Amino acid sequence: MNVRNQTAVSEFLLLGLTDDPELQPLIFILFLSMYLVTLLGNLLIILAVGSDSHLHTPMYFFLSSLSFNDICLSTTTVPKMLVNIQTQSHSVTYTGCLSQLCFFLVFSGLENCLLAVMAYDRYVAICHPLRYMVIMSPRLCVLLVLLSLIISSVHALLHTLMLLWLSFCTDLEIPHFFCELAQVIKITCSDALINNLLVYLVAGLFASAPFSGIIFSYIHIVSSVLRMPSSGGKYKAFSTCGSHLSVVSLFYGTGFGVYISSAVTESSKTVAVAPVMYSVVTQMLNPFIYSLRNRDMSNALRKLIRKITCVI
Repeated sequence: MNVRNQTAVSEFLLLGLTDDPELQPLIFILFLSMYLVTLLGNLLIILAVGSDSHLHTPMYFFLSSLSFNDICLSTTTVPKMLVNIQTQSHSVTYTGCLSQLCFFLVFSGLENCLLAVMAYDRYVAICHPLRYMVIMSPRLCVLLVLLSLIISSVHALLHTLMLLWLSFCTDLEIPHFFCELAQVIKITCSDALINNLLVYLVAGLFASAPFSGIIFSYIHIVSSVLRMPSSGGKYKAFSTCGSHLSVVSLFYGTGFGVYISSAVTESSKTVAVAPVMYSVVTQMLNPFIYSLRNRDMSNALRKLIRKITCVI
């Protein structure tokens, strides 16, 4: 087998979701629509929070951060896919592939950490309401987001730098619509045992730590809410957590579904389609979840849309 090291590799081939030319225009329109909805929905969330003084609280600061991260995460993968479909080209440069992989790991990891931070915010708000504004100070909120970004960046750089040591064969086809870590490791000609161990070990720790934090927060939240004497207080407390729980379920549910589907099947189509759920669909649905299930956010969006229509 002809083996080339990483300095000789100039490009990879992203096979995408299908090689049927008749389906390409449909896929292009579908993903372009989802991408535009993702941009518009998350941008409206950010503008609504920024324009309404009632939403200048830690909860909505973290929501704005999540919306900005969702825009970045979708922009990491979808535009390149659309360009490849439009130009009828499957190629992506070696540098471009590693860059896309690194940024995808950064923003997906940041989403994971932000969801844990938002769970902690709800824990403090419900279990320690009198000390909420003291504990969740603006300084702490910024530090939590920066810490999440640093952790996710270190996680992404660790995997990306490890890939630089691998060599690749003449078969450089990736059965995916973006450069996904596991798929890139699969096509290497080097011994990828260390990389695979690193993926499962670090990714397992990186995913389980925030998820454990979310579970811990909600155990205390449920315990505190059940001790409330009035049903109205219980409903109000649970309603503030409903949107976050929905987003957490969507994010971890789709991620777990992708893991299961890739473990039980070797179908390249399934491997390519499954990540669409957690890399595109989740980011598109998050603004709808928060706007439909949150009255304050719905009111802020209505005010923002009225201001925009008046200007136009």
